[in-house]
Amino acid sequence: MTVTHIEDLVVLLDDDGTPRGHAPRTSVHGPDTPLHLAFSCYVLDDDGHVLMTRRALSKRTWPGVWTNSFCGHPRPREDAEEAVARRGREELGIEIEDLQLMLPRFRYRAVDASGVVENELCPVWFATTRSAPMPDPAEVMDRAWVDVTDLGRAVAATPWAFSPWMVLQVEELARLVGPGVAHDAPVLGQVM
Repeated sequence: MTVTHIEDLVVLLDDDGTPRGHAPRTSVHGPDTPLHLAFSCYVLDDDGHVLMTRRALSKRTWPGVWTNSFCGHPRPREDAEEAVARRGREELGIEIEDLQLMLPRFRYRAVDASGVVENELCPVWFATTRSAPMPDPAEVMDRAWVDVTDLGRAVAATPWAFSPWMVLQVEELARLVGPGVAHDAPVLGQVM
């Protein structure tokens, strides 16, 4: 699929999260990446599993690293929910349902081994799907449905094996859930 110029724009943000313009995605990510808008989505199934993906080796940042189901950038003037649904189709070939905003103000900055910086206000969403994933190989090299309790334990034991944003998100989700959550509830990080 060919990406047009308007489709490849990301929303630039002031430090307080106010939009201040836009720029081509390919020009934004570098050693001095400005704060911009993104999102992360965790796709859950009815059995308490979350879809994990392994980033393709051709990815510019964090190639081959396991991460949440998918991420993306809303386009200028694109509704956040529409952006998440669009990216689910593009990256994983799925239709998502039951979209829920879990961490509306999640923000992080991380530096890849190559020196490329991610600097994002990155709301975190949960969703479900009835579609069988058919990942775009340019984006995803592997995938697995993982028990959320096992994922929480894996992130706690080996954070270096996962994307830095996912590790931070799982920690924040654990704080959001707090004590007293049923052990069979499909919430990431409940064992952290």
